[in-house]
Amino acid sequence: MPSYPTPSHARPGPRRRSLLTGAAAGAAGAVLLSGCSDSDSADAAERSSAAARLRARAAGDSKDLLGRYDAVLAAHPGLAGRLDPLRSEVKRHAAALAEGAAPPPSPSGSPAASGSPAPKASVPKDEKDAVRDLAEAERELAKQRGHALLDAPAELARLLASVAAAGAAHAYLLTEGDK
Repeated sequence: MPSYPTPSHARPGPRRRSLLTGAAAGAAGAVLLSGCSDSDSADAAERSSAAARLRARAAGDSKDLLGRYDAVLAAHPGLAGRLDPLRSEVKRHAAALAEGAAPPPSPSGSPAASGSPAPKASVPKDEKDAVRDLAEAERELAKQRGHALLDAPAELARLLASVAAAGAAHAYLLTEGDK
């Protein structure tokens, strides 16, 4: 015959001693966490600042690429039908990356830091060469973004990955006409 445990007269639920011990441990944990929160918040602020700088740099790269598209279109207006859809995507990428980016650095006197636009790249006279240069610029930027996303926080990494993939697709579409 199976033996059944004898009923106990103890009340169900936790004992007073366990509740007091748990409360004391919880208070000690809160003290430990609050001690770490200052350094954690400093680390979070530093990561956030680094992410904002990365985002600003990526937005600037997209704006530079947009300038290259504009230069090619100005030199070769006949390419508008082929380049306009890609250019509009690059413009959207620049806008998406600019959201939440760090403000540009204050002018320090040097042309690069003064916020003046970078000098326009020379555009080849031949349309095929101009398109090939754009494809190379798209490919190089996609590669840079692929490397940069490794150090980016998750949300920015996803955005950089998406923009890098679009850049690689643009490079493919630009070189597809050469085949």
